[in-house]
Amino acid sequence: MGKEEMAKVTHEFDLYGKHYALETGELAKQATGACVVRCGESIVLLTTVVSKERKDYDFFPLTVDFIEKMYAVGRIPGGYLKRESRPSEKATLTARLIDRPLRPSFPDGFRNEVQVVATSLVADQVHSVDTVCVMGASAALTVGGVPFEGPLACVRIGRSIDTGEFIVNPTYEERDNSDLDLELAGSASFISMLEAGAQEISEEDMLAAMAFGQEAIAAFCAEQETFFAKVREANGEFPVRSYILDEPIAEVHERVFAHFDEMSAALKDADKTARQENVEELKESIRAEFTEEQQLEWSRPITTELKALEKHAMRLMVVETGERVDGRVADEVRPLMVKSDYLPRVHGSGLFQRGQTQVLSICTLGMLNEWQRLDTIEPVDGKRYIHHYNFPPYCTGETGRMGAPKRRELGHGALAERALLPVIPSEDEFPYTIRVVSEVMESNGSSSMASTCGSTLALMDAGVPLVRPVSGVAMGLIQEEGKTVVLTDIQGVEDFLGDMDFKVCGTTKGITAMQMDNKATGLTPEILRQALMQAHEGRMFILEAMLDAIPQPREDTKECAPKILSLTIPADKIRDVIGSGGKVIRGIQDDTGATIDIQEDGTVFIAGVAEAANDAAERIKAIVKVPEVGEEYTGRVVGIQAFGAFVELLPGKDGLLHVSRVAKGRVDKVEDVLSVGDEVRVKVLEVDEKGKVSLDRLDKPEAPSVAANASRHDAQDGLRPRRRTRRPGDNGGERKPRRRHEG
Repeated sequence: MGKEEMAKVTHEFDLYGKHYALETGELAKQATGACVVRCGESIVLLTTVVSKERKDYDFFPLTVDFIEKMYAVGRIPGGYLKRESRPSEKATLTARLIDRPLRPSFPDGFRNEVQVVATSLVADQVHSVDTVCVMGASAALTVGGVPFEGPLACVRIGRSIDTGEFIVNPTYEERDNSDLDLELAGSASFISMLEAGAQEISEEDMLAAMAFGQEAIAAFCAEQETFFAKVREANGEFPVRSYILDEPIAEVHERVFAHFDEMSAALKDADKTARQENVEELKESIRAEFTEEQQLEWSRPITTELKALEKHAMRLMVVETGERVDGRVADEVRPLMVKSDYLPRVHGSGLFQRGQTQVLSICTLGMLNEWQRLDTIEPVDGKRYIHHYNFPPYCTGETGRMGAPKRRELGHGALAERALLPVIPSEDEFPYTIRVVSEVMESNGSSSMASTCGSTLALMDAGVPLVRPVSGVAMGLIQEEGKTVVLTDIQGVEDFLGDMDFKVCGTTKGITAMQMDNKATGLTPEILRQALMQAHEGRMFILEAMLDAIPQPREDTKECAPKILSLTIPADKIRDVIGSGGKVIRGIQDDTGATIDIQEDGTVFIAGVAEAANDAAERIKAIVKVPEVGEEYTGRVVGIQAFGAFVELLPGKDGLLHVSRVAKGRVDKVEDVLSVGDEVRVKVLEVDEKGKVSLDRLDKPEAPSVAANASRHDAQDGLRPRRRTRRPGDNGGERKPRRRHEG
């Protein structure tokens, strides 16, 4: 069956109140396999291409990319180039979501390069496109004749806050009214991957959600089988493709596994570096037993068998003796070191170490207008709580390139962010943007959980009033020789060579986040229950040590952190605070050193160190304040007219002190009593409908006499007072003052 001749086939179906469609045979026909998947009006194209040649790798070369196209939401990309460039964090996490259930489904020894590309064509802003991509990738692989253990599917499970009912693939609106965001992927019979965020829900409720999610996955896998039947009916059987697998060589296996006891002894060392050196030294000695020709011919089989020997020895040690490579028992947590307030000058910091995994987390507080803006196809503008996780090569004693964070770093940072988000206070309670950076200083497994714990310490040290502190622990699973052991606080070797990496975060009240990658097909509900309950014990043990270091969030932020105040001003006063061309607000910021952010509704956020925020707030209050009748002020004379003096009561707000109220008695000229720049005590007599203020002077002086006036006038002119001669008919030397005409 030629790809170009494939007939278009569409399968539409409804599940759990949502409409879906799978389609193939029209788009991307030169790919090994292609499928269009729809949910509502959201559409994603999934393509897969398998290289014709086999790669000389000792690992499976799978690449998954999720391409966000802004045309999918009717937007032009931001930036100068106006085209999509590097993937967003959400796109990267979606690619990981697709990769994680696909990777373990391929047969061992598959060495042809596989690339899966998910391209968003339409994002209807109602239905999310991420989870359905797994179903689309599964369908594309199947119709392309690629060998893997499918079909696979992924679902998101929410839970209505109002009814308590579970929702499959909730819309964005339904997710806003949900206390659970659980993503599960796998086959009809087992779960291979999960991600979860929750509002402190119980272990029992989480188990119920996982069981419900497994049923939903099975339903989507069944719909894929119906779709495949329609494709076969229209186009015949799927193409049969032959791929050469790396097969074990019996002689290599026997010669390597003859050193089982030596490998078991080499693994028994609590120090990661020493253990790795012991194991590598043993592997090199085993490799040296082969001739140069054999090493050249069997290079990959020898490497594969050496890894298998290490894996089998570690796993058998656990299930047969109950002892782990570092001497711990199954439910034992490694030694802890917890320190808060670790760094000076930063807004908050915490150092968390568990065994040979060490993370330093630093919290920084900023203005709300410093929130992170997101340019994605999701209907989310941004976020005010940001968590970043860095995994430099030195943390594992290696060299490497330092640069942009890789997928693993983004995923671990997102997990810690999701774990703490439910306990972050609201903007009204704590009007800050919050950024936490977790620097991994040492790593021997479970650095993401150390990041969660260290971030809790940093937030509490910064004075962030968390609802409750969060701790986390990573669980593992070993299934060997028909025996099963659940491990608490796994280290690196137990992650790499074990069957499960199950991370659980939460508070004393319940779970806030989970992440699981599972390689074991026999993960029963009983095993999941044991893992969750054992994780609860581990979380509480770790949390107790954290609270010994810092029992509760600090009552206030540190002196080096900005103090953020919020106040509300009338919307019609915003222009007064900003001023012409921003002159007024810039002046306040320059004078006080504070930062001011004014919202359209009149909410004002002011940030500043020490008293800067308070000073700026008082300046703003003075600008918007309207004087009221009866209030008293000490004001400065800013202008004089014939009818009175203008007195500045508040910045930008003047009142009129009439000439008749500047002194006791009659005053000819205001200048006889007041000069520009004089300070006077006044009282508000009246505020008219236009906001004009009339004043009365308190502690009025006596009105000056005529002679005093003359002296004052002459003095102001720089002249000496003139002596007046008496004339006949002057009526005793007294003259009536000439009445001035006002106006």
